[in-house]
Amino acid sequence: MGAAVEKKERMGIETMTVQVPWKAILWFSIPLFIGSLFQQLYSMADAVIIGRLVGVKELAGVGATGAMSFLVLGFATGITSGFSVVIAQRAGAEDREQIRISVAACCWLCIAVTVVMTILSVAGADVLLRIMNTPDDIFQYASGYIGIIFGGLGASIYYNMIAGILRAVGDSRTPLYFLIFSSVLNVVLDLTAVLVFHGGVEGAAFATVVSQLISAILCHWYAGRKYPDIWPQKGHWSASFSQGWRHLRIGLPMALQFSVTAVGIMILQAYLNGFGSAVIAGYTAAGKVENLVTQPFTTLAAAMEVYCGQNYGAGRPDRIRKGISSSLKMGGMAAAGMLVLNVVFGRQMIQIFLESYDSAIVEYGYIYLVIIGVFSIVLCTLQIVRSALQGMGEALVPMAGGIIELTARWAGCICFMPFGYAGICFSTPLAWILALTLLLIYYKKIQGGKLNAGQTYSI
Repeated sequence: MGAAVEKKERMGIETMTVQVPWKAILWFSIPLFIGSLFQQLYSMADAVIIGRLVGVKELAGVGATGAMSFLVLGFATGITSGFSVVIAQRAGAEDREQIRISVAACCWLCIAVTVVMTILSVAGADVLLRIMNTPDDIFQYASGYIGIIFGGLGASIYYNMIAGILRAVGDSRTPLYFLIFSSVLNVVLDLTAVLVFHGGVEGAAFATVVSQLISAILCHWYAGRKYPDIWPQKGHWSASFSQGWRHLRIGLPMALQFSVTAVGIMILQAYLNGFGSAVIAGYTAAGKVENLVTQPFTTLAAAMEVYCGQNYGAGRPDRIRKGISSSLKMGGMAAAGMLVLNVVFGRQMIQIFLESYDSAIVEYGYIYLVIIGVFSIVLCTLQIVRSALQGMGEALVPMAGGIIELTARWAGCICFMPFGYAGICFSTPLAWILALTLLLIYYKKIQGGKLNAGQTYSI
């Protein structure tokens, strides 16, 4: 036992397969949580600086790209997360050779994904903006901003790949250090681009891409020095269809799940765009606040993805069940905190993104924050259960949940349209509820299968 623990310590995965489940998840989540807060600074810095130093229309233009950004960047995040699930399972099984093979496959696949997605997203950006009924008075700002973000997609994929590899072997701290660095750098570059070079929304977007690229390069360099045993050697770089497919089998459904959800958000955004720039600005500001206050859910979900992956690879279904239970309890407390925060301080948080107080914009944003705050426990449970299933290699059912989210958002927009802006906002929690119902049904089903003590595991 001592030798096994020592081996795990050298690989940086001891806290996920040995420690008490709730402690393992909590201590792994804390660096993730802090890192996620700083990651939000990428988009928040753009929104605050543009909203306060450039103008409300420019802010609305950036906001109008939110769903599109989630569509493309979400796909990239999903596919790199899927690749890291395979690495986590092999780390749990303590198979160092297979980890190296996985890392090599991950690199090749990410290069291919970057080339294809960059070409498609840049070429289709303006078309998507038109489909989403982006108002003419903010179209140029939206187009200028998202064109640069999509052009620099490789920087985002690069960072997510390296961070995913490190998290898969149990290191959630190293990505944190470089996220803090890049967040600070992004703010500095944003201010320089806007105030010194008068770059407007394009300058802010360029600053975001550059800061993310620098962070990815430095993180890769540091990780290579800290964990030399997990990086491929010459013989590991040979392309293998079976290895590529093993990673794509999990990565693609996870990527599509993100993208399908994003399409639902795009549909909602298209309906909101018909209400004018004031509604868009309010919803944009509220969306930035939502991204911030839901970080406890997001980080718990990310931790569960690695935790379940490693323990699945180690053949420990008992730890998976206990881990899910512990995460749901911690998430419930976070959801209660989010509700209080949104209701009590929602208006003040929205005001952060505005140059001057505009009651209409603030109230539009506040309505959305209250609605999602009431249903925050649903969102938290959805994210935790979905990530747990993905960590065990169950990618198809979460993707089906994403399709349900898409359908529910569309149906909600149509059915609730007579109730105006508030009705459209209600389509989001409706989507959460229906997607969660499917995942809970499936989770109950596999409790007698994959979560059975006698189950055989294949990675």
